[in-house]
Order: sequence, then C-alpha cells, then structure tokens
Amino acid sequence: MAFKMNFFKAFKRRKANDMWPGSGYDFFWGQTSSGKTVNPSTAMQTSVVYACVRILAETVASLPLFLYIYTDKGREKAASHPLYTLLHAEPNPDMTSFIFRETIMTHILLWGNAYAQIIRDGRGGVLALYPLLPERMYVNRDIVTGEIVYKYIDIHGVQQVIPRDQILHIPGLGFDGLIGYSPIAMAKQAIGMTIAAEEYGSRFFENGAVPSGVLEHPDTIKDPERVRKNWNAAFGSSSNSGKTAVLEEGMKYHVIGLPPEQSQFLQTRKFQIEEICRIFRIPPHLVADLDKATFSNIEHQAISFVENTIVPWVTRLEQGFNKALLSTAEKRSYFIGFVVEGLLRGDYQSRMAGYSQGIQNGFLSPNDVRGLENLNKIEGGDVYMVNGSMTPLPQVGAAYNG
Repeated sequence: MAFKMNFFKAFKRRKANDMWPGSGYDFFWGQTSSGKTVNPSTAMQTSVVYACVRILAETVASLPLFLYIYTDKGREKAASHPLYTLLHAEPNPDMTSFIFRETIMTHILLWGNAYAQIIRDGRGGVLALYPLLPERMYVNRDIVTGEIVYKYIDIHGVQQVIPRDQILHIPGLGFDGLIGYSPIAMAKQAIGMTIAAEEYGSRFFENGAVPSGVLEHPDTIKDPERVRKNWNAAFGSSSNSGKTAVLEEGMKYHVIGLPPEQSQFLQTRKFQIEEICRIFRIPPHLVADLDKATFSNIEHQAISFVENTIVPWVTRLEQGFNKALLSTAEKRSYFIGFVVEGLLRGDYQSRMAGYSQGIQNGFLSPNDVRGLENLNKIEGGDVYMVNGSMTPLPQVGAAYNG
C-alpha cells in the first residue's frame, strides 16, 4: 500500500548531530551496586522480569477492543467506522491487533513509554498504526511555541521530526506528565541483585555444585598446578557432581566455602521474585511462586489483579487511544474501550447465581446474559422482568384489610 512505502518519508529530516541529548530516563540505567548493568535487554534475561512483562502484555493484548458510538440507549459497536477494524483486528498490514497491543505494552513496561506512528489520509482519517522503538525517540517541549516535539532516529541514524498529530504516545508513570520513566530503570538495584543472584547460581553449578576448598598434603607438592588441574578435571563441572574423590599420599580436602542454604542463596532468590512482582504489581502465584497461595485466596488475588493492575493499564491505553485517534468532532459521538468484564466472571456456579439475580431483579434480560456468555440471542429474550412474588408492603396491607 502507498502509505506503507511512505512511512518514514513523511517526516522532516534532520542531521544526526542535531539530536537531542535524551528522552528523560536514559540516565537511570547503568551499573548497580551489585556490579550488574541493568537495561531492558539484561532485565528481560531474568526469568521473573520476563514473566511479569509477558503476563501484563499478553493479558492486555487479549482483551477485546472496540470502537463504540453513543446511542439513546447507551452505546453500541461502531462496526462501520474504519477505525473499528483497525483497532479490533488489524492496525497495519503486518500486525494483528494482539501483536500491536502486546508490543506497545512491552515498550511501556520496559521503557516507560509507548509510541506509534499514525498514518493518515488526506482528510485526517487513520489508515494504520506502526509501533516505534522508544529508545530511538526523543521528546521535548519547544521553548518558543510550547508545543511538544517528537524526534525519531531511523535505522540509518537520520533524525526525523514527526508532527504531533502523527504520534500515538502513551506515557507511563512520570514526573512531568510529558514522558514516563522506565520501571526497569527506577528499580534497577532490585533487578541488578536478581541478575547477580542468578549468575551466582550458574557459577555455583558450573563448579560442580561443590563449595570451593583446599587440598592439604602432609609434604611438599612438587607440581601443585598439575594436582589442581587434575582435581578440576575430575570434579569441576555439574556433570561430575556426586563423584567419589580418592585422595592419595595422605592428602585431605577441607571445605572453606558455605553451601547455598547457609548463605541464604535460595531465600534471596525467593525474595527477589517477590520484589520484582511488587514492581509490576503482579500476584506471585502468576509467576509460579505458590508458597503463599491457597485454594481460597487465588481467586480473590486474581480479581485483585484485574481491579488493581489491569484496569489502570487499560484506562491509560483507552484515554491515549481516544486522545490521539479520534478527532474533536468524533469524540462527541465515539469512544474506544476495552472489555474487561470477562476477567471478572468467576466460576460457572457464581456466574449463574449472579445472572439469576440480575434477571429476577429486572436489570438483566435473558439476551443480556446470553451475550455475556458468547451465545446468540433468542426471540423474546430482550424482555426485562421482575420476580412476581415480590409485592409492595402497602399493597400487602390493603389486601389483608380487605
């Protein structure tokens, strides 16, 4: 398509040496007190960070996303609007809606900001959305006009100035309301300690899961280097763990290291899992840490996860989409929204009990319930009814006195 070929050509080109110094969060990344360097790449190599980012990104991406139009009865899906298909199914010819939303959620969780290029037609309508790498984007406010300016470094190192109306920018938590700050950068000490603990465990098992020690000989050893090499060759890797050592000439082996249990290595790793989950507001049981999980509290933790974690992220995305993708006139008639009710449905028995109460009290119809359960409507199912056995007290008194 024509707009795909002109994706970067629509930008105003600038020289590479005219770049801005940064986008507000770069200086937070780097080496930590544990000696480990933390950035999005190294952080995602830790299992718990990868798990947390994947859970949040996939959960938000899997929620239905629709364009709605206001009606006299409330709202209905605006399926005839071009933006409906773009959001719900295919934001650009190369991506599905799931992949697009998963990508921008990953960007927010790692960099603190998500950017997408809005391709518009001659009348300002949205034709496509393409995600942009946050590490290549520089945002600032023009000191003369006060307008927000976006500059993007393309794959050739050339700076592109992107008009504001062609950018979908969704910032995370930040200090100035303009750009968000990376959760990875703000919590780099905790993540650095997690990286250090994982590397320590890897080195431990590489050394054969045997603590370091000293070989003692009752006499002088003529070639200590040969003895050391022979010992390491026999017992110096995880494949040699558990072998029986045979010591000659009165030699003795003395352990001088501490086993991982005594050095609280395992406890440290467990605590770091909780620490990373705390950063992303993820219940530990979702990353397979079931130490504190029970059959009675997992369901409530899942509901809390939706209400306290997913809903704020969904609200942030909805407002960002509405602000950038709808014109001023369209905002009076249309809005973009996620459907999160499916995550709160609970088990089958609880749902049926709730539906029964809704139908008996007149705020749900049978077709409302069938729609929530992804079933087709039935004839006559749009009638709202109340339980006929419920009679107002004055009428009961009148009947009795009569």
